[in-house]
Amino acid sequence: MFNLKAEFYLKIIFLFSFIALISAFFIEYILGHQPCNLCLIERIPYGLSIMIIMAIFLIRKNQKFLVMLLILTFIFSFAISFYHFGIEQGFFQESSVCGVKSLTESFTKEDLLKQLSEKTVSCKDVTFRIFGFSLTTFNMVLSLILIILLSNLLIVSTLTACGKKGNPARPSEVTETEQAAS
Repeated sequence: MFNLKAEFYLKIIFLFSFIALISAFFIEYILGHQPCNLCLIERIPYGLSIMIIMAIFLIRKNQKFLVMLLILTFIFSFAISFYHFGIEQGFFQESSVCGVKSLTESFTKEDLLKQLSEKTVSCKDVTFRIFGFSLTTFNMVLSLILIILLSNLLIVSTLTACGKKGNPARPSEVTETEQAAS
């Protein structure tokens, strides 16, 4: 079982994930900025993190495994964001993911030609900025912070669990037999 500090951090991460998704939908549907395909993929880890954190609080078993899964989720988020940032800055070339509208449907030759003739949002075009930074930049930084925070949380909870079992013994702890002997 995690301590109150860990639960607080998980609630904060849940809140950040929820706000990130709501903000993305607000920017897309209310403000009218169309996302590219990588922007849509970058939303997936936030939805997953909400489900994983809900599982942590509801199931209350395998919490360390679920936190490790959460860390992997944000590593994926960081990797996708880093790749997207590289495309925006011209370090990487756009992949085929950036040009296709839907990867789930089967395509005919006519559908593919129609899709190519329509205007799609390029992954290198930044359509929305906050303080001069793209949302991908914010996503990359937030993902890195969450990876560090969750890794620290996992390490501290593991060390705390080892300390409670007596491995390793703390020098400040004195057993009753040691007190009687002195």
